[in-house]
Amino acid sequence: MLNLMNILAEANEAVAVTAADASSSTATTAAAAGGGEMITTIIMMVAMVAIFYFLLIRPQRKKDKQVKNMLAALKVGDRICTIGGLYGTIAALKDDTVTLTMGSLQNTIVIARWAIRSVENVALENDAEPQI
Repeated sequence: MLNLMNILAEANEAVAVTAADASSSTATTAAAAGGGEMITTIIMMVAMVAIFYFLLIRPQRKKDKQVKNMLAALKVGDRICTIGGLYGTIAALKDDTVTLTMGSLQNTIVIARWAIRSVENVALENDAEPQI
């Protein structure tokens, strides 16, 4: 009977050692697979940042630079359009303000420099000299 108990104990130890080896190799395989998933996740995050940069950030910076250059190049006599849709001719420039003359009566208004949308190249009919 003692022999039978020893055989059963040895069999249990052998099964336990085999199970431990199998679980450690499974853990090693899972760790390797987890590392691969982590690299894939990092690559996807870098790709998303690159896409956002080239589709959103870079074009907006380019447009902002063009607007900044346009506002810096303003001079007296330029015909402009404001963001409110008013067309006029620049009569005077100060640091942050612009004086516009508009219409046949040469009405003047003062607007902020940032409120200028674009510099126009065409003459407007209502911007002509007043007829006396």
